[in-house]
Amino acid sequence: MLTPEQVREFALEMPEAVEQETWGHPTFRVRDKIFASTSADGVVAIIRASKEDLAELMAADPDVYDPADYFGRFGWVRAQLASADPHEIRDLVVEGWRRAAPKRLVALYDAGVQEQGR
Repeated sequence: MLTPEQVREFALEMPEAVEQETWGHPTFRVRDKIFASTSADGVVAIIRASKEDLAELMAADPDVYDPADYFGRFGWVRAQLASADPHEIRDLVVEGWRRAAPKRLVALYDAGVQEQGR
């Protein structure tokens, strides 16, 4: 079972990521752009994704993934933490950060990841 604390760790591992409480629950941002959040009760994570990613996730596992309230039409995905795969959620958080972060910051991150892989 995935916890909100694990989602927090995934999010705050990303460069320049910060946590800020908004609307009564934690949100994770890069340069003031939200890329992920968890519900106040810790049941779900809401992650910035593409419409295509959302459609694929919902088709593959509709019991875990569905469109986020209000923002689902833009591709944001809501994941049920109790049954979500931690590796998949981590990948989604990284991709959500990539969508929110400035291109130069993403390029620096990518260069660092490549250096670590050598």
